[in-house]
Amino acid sequence: MGFIQLIYQFYPRSHFKGKHQPSISNSSFVYCKLIRKLKYMASYYYYYFLLFVLVATAAISEADSKTKLSKDFYSRSCPKLLPIVKDEVIKAVNKETRMGASLLRLHFHDCFVNGCDASILLDNTKKFAGEKTAAANNNSARGFDVIDDIKTKVEKACPRIVSCADILALAARDSVVYLGGPSWEVGLGRRDSTTASRAAANNSIPAPFFSLTTLKSNFANHGLSAEDLVALSGGHTIGLARCVQFRAHIYNDSNIDASFAKSLRSKCPRKGNDAVLAPLELQTPTHFDNLYYKNLLVKRGLLHSDQELLNGGSTSALVKKFAANKNEFFKAFSKGMVKMSSIKPLTGRKGQIRIHCRKVN
Repeated sequence: MGFIQLIYQFYPRSHFKGKHQPSISNSSFVYCKLIRKLKYMASYYYYYFLLFVLVATAAISEADSKTKLSKDFYSRSCPKLLPIVKDEVIKAVNKETRMGASLLRLHFHDCFVNGCDASILLDNTKKFAGEKTAAANNNSARGFDVIDDIKTKVEKACPRIVSCADILALAARDSVVYLGGPSWEVGLGRRDSTTASRAAANNSIPAPFFSLTTLKSNFANHGLSAEDLVALSGGHTIGLARCVQFRAHIYNDSNIDASFAKSLRSKCPRKGNDAVLAPLELQTPTHFDNLYYKNLLVKRGLLHSDQELLNGGSTSALVKKFAANKNEFFKAFSKGMVKMSSIKPLTGRKGQIRIHCRKVN
C-alpha cells in the first residue's frame, strides 16, 4: 500500500473536498496529522487495555482471597477420593496400628508450619532444607509411604486434581475414626506448597519440654485457643514417643508419679537408648478415648508438655472436664481439628497440585 492510499484509510476522500488532494508534494502536512491521529488511537486503546488488565487482576485476586474450603470440593472432579483415602488408611492401620497416630501427627506438624500445605512431605533439595529433618520430625515423623500410596491411587483415579495437603487432612480424620475416635467435616480445596523450611518447623512445632505458658503462646500464634490446646493434646491418647522426648520429664520433674517414672527409667536411661519407645497413654495406646486425661489427673502424663496442662487455671479445669466426659472431649477435639486444618491453606491459584507429594512439579 502506497503512502497516499494509507492516508485514505484514515481520512476519507470527502475530507479533502475543496482542499488540495493529498499528493507527494503536500504530504508532509498530512503525514504529521496522520501521526498525531495514530498516536491518539494508540494511547486510547492502550488505556483501555491497561484498565482491562487491572480489573482482571483484581478479580482473580479477589476470587483467590474468597476461596473457602468445602467438603464437596471434589464431588465432581474426583468422586472416588473419599473411599480411596479411607480404604488405604484402614489397610495401613491394620498392617501397623501405630500408623493411625503417625498420620494424625503428620497433619498436625504440617499445619503448624506455615499452614496446611503439605510442606512436611517435601524432601530436601538444593534450594531448601525441608521439614522432615527438623528437630520434631527427624527420625520421628512417619507415614510418608502411606501418603505416597494414597496419592498414587488418587492420581490413577483423577490425575492432577487432588492436593497432597487434602490427602493429609483426610487421612488424619479417617485414622482417628478407625481407632474409635470422633469424626469431623474436612474442608477440602487446599493446594500444595512449592517450598519447605526446616527453620520454620524448628520455630513453630510445639516441643515436649514446653511450659504451659509457652504452649498457650504457641497455639495462640496459630489462631488456636487454650481449649483447642487441651483438646488437641488429647491426640496423645494414641501413639508412642521416643525416650529422648520424655527423658527430662522422668528424671528432672516432680509433677510425675514416682512409680510411673521408675518404670520408664528402666527403659530410658539418662544416656543412650534415645529411640526406645513408650506409649503416650499407657492403657489403650491404639484406641482413641479419654484415658489420656485420666492419666494426667494421677500424674502419669508421659511428656512434660502433657503434664503441664494440669498446672492450674482454665487448662486444669478442661483436663478434669474431658477426663469425666468422653463426649465433651470428642466434641472439643473435632472442633479443634476443624480449626487447625484450616490454618493458612493455599487456595485458588496459589501453590500447585503436586503429582508426587515428595517433590515440587
